[in-house]
Amino acid sequence: MKVQVRSVDNATIIDCVGDVDLYSSPNLRDALIKEMHAGAPAVLVNMSEVSYLDSSGIATLVEGLQLSRQTKTRFGLFGLRGNARSVLELARLQRVFAIFEDEQEALQKIPATQPFGGL
Repeated sequence: MKVQVRSVDNATIIDCVGDVDLYSSPNLRDALIKEMHAGAPAVLVNMSEVSYLDSSGIATLVEGLQLSRQTKTRFGLFGLRGNARSVLELARLQRVFAIFEDEQEALQKIPATQPFGGL
């Protein structure tokens, strides 16, 4: 998986490309920790190019959500497709995460989300 970090408006976007699995999820975890501890007001994970998400990927996203509560950072996901969307729905985590259809919607709505919602 490739992870790239960029800033747009008042948010940090972490673009993920490929599989988020046991071997690659530490890359996403490192990016989440770094950006949240850096004081980003909002962190959004772009999942539009994620082809596969396993339990370690879910654990990484949940850890990001928990860290967002500690750092009072708004946290959301956008662009979920195929396997990634199905896995989150099966685990009923679509109720826990702030999930947006695309980047435009995420940037528009993330300022109104609670910075410490979820788990």
